[in-house]
Amino acid sequence: MVNNYFSEIYVTELERNLGAFSDLSIATFEGTITSINGETIRIAGLSGVASLGDQIALAGNTTPTPDGEIIALETKEIVAILYADPYSVKIGTTVRHLSKNDPRPSARWIGKILDHAGRDADGKSAPEGLIAAPLKMDPPPPAMRKALGPRLNTSIPAFDTFLPLCQGQRLGLFAGSGVGKSTLLSHLARGVDTDVVILALIGERGREVRSFVEHTLGPEGMKRAIVIVATSNDPAPLKKRAAYLAMAAAEYFRDQGKQVLLLFDSLTRFAEAHREAALTAGEVPSLRAFPPSTFRAVAALTERAGPGVEGSGDITAVFSVLVAGSNMDEPVADMVRGILDGHVVLDRDIAERGRYPAIDVRRSVSRSLPDAATPDENELLIRARTIIGAYEESAPLIRAGLYSPGSDPMLDEAVRVWPDLDRFVGSLTSENTNESFASLQSILGEEDTQDAQRSSDIGKQKVLGSGSAKTT
Repeated sequence: MVNNYFSEIYVTELERNLGAFSDLSIATFEGTITSINGETIRIAGLSGVASLGDQIALAGNTTPTPDGEIIALETKEIVAILYADPYSVKIGTTVRHLSKNDPRPSARWIGKILDHAGRDADGKSAPEGLIAAPLKMDPPPPAMRKALGPRLNTSIPAFDTFLPLCQGQRLGLFAGSGVGKSTLLSHLARGVDTDVVILALIGERGREVRSFVEHTLGPEGMKRAIVIVATSNDPAPLKKRAAYLAMAAAEYFRDQGKQVLLLFDSLTRFAEAHREAALTAGEVPSLRAFPPSTFRAVAALTERAGPGVEGSGDITAVFSVLVAGSNMDEPVADMVRGILDGHVVLDRDIAERGRYPAIDVRRSVSRSLPDAATPDENELLIRARTIIGAYEESAPLIRAGLYSPGSDPMLDEAVRVWPDLDRFVGSLTSENTNESFASLQSILGEEDTQDAQRSSDIGKQKVLGSGSAKTT
């Protein structure tokens, strides 16, 4: 196994050629198209050869770029989805079965924008390494995986305090469109202290990719980042391949002992792509048109992230989830919230009043707590959450002028510290975790022992338990 980045740069041309030669298929198998239905074709003659996920090429295609992917197998025929509209495809067209071609990630991918096949923006394949990384593989054995590592500095006060991110943790970022999700991901890409950052932009609008890389992420962020893109117009199999490529690249660097930050935007688009492919293959829909295999596919993908085994690195992952209408009970949102190590909710109402990031602290939770913080830090977080809850529950009365100061000491304190506390949660600048906790302590100030104990008793179950009423 390659132990450092620079050894790959000087690998000989002979070694690269030998690695490529080992993947060549000696025999070429061909079939014939028997029916065409939209972008789906049925092929006779490959049933005993092809496997699910294999790619195909149409007659006349002499390039290494495949034309489609196999999604279903039958006794006499196979079903495939084409990657482009089948304008010139006819019944009887010859189809060539392509051998598996697993990607070979390399440190020379860092700083590049790649597509689902590992091609650069100019259409040429990015420099490959020596080690093939399967697009699909099992996660490390549960009994051999390490526990979560130390707390990471994110340079975002809300994450450094209320929602800590630890090495190997998998966090969900739940948000509707236009609430600041991509901007928050870019801050994490720049601020989290890891060796490699991999961004998977799955189902993104094409015009936003370059803007995200050049302006939102910036040159500093790209110095240690690999961006893998499948735009919204790409067919479902290519979106899935881009997602699997991002995870395979993360696993490659993890196995080299590197600390990897995987930012996946979005898990919802991956689930929708799987749904489209599964329904086309004939699977029966169930809950809200999502076939049962969708949930296993999402769980299998997310389980590949997380702590590695002893001697390897970790994949710390943030998966974004699109939540239409702020409905946290959507099928994908509800399932993902249960399989990840915490969830961060971005609220549209908070964004519309001008506070970014629009994190709803009351509905968000990191399951690395309470272990990720000291006892004193946990007590401070309990008190802060209690104050936030007291203010937000009484906000309509306060804004209407119906609350009388002095009637509730806890609410009096909440009214006093709320502006500073709200600005703290919406801040994007912090040197480290210690500074963030010092700022939070300064905002809350001093309180008498009785109020402190009452704050602790009220909030402890919310913080150290589920973090929200709907958390599982």
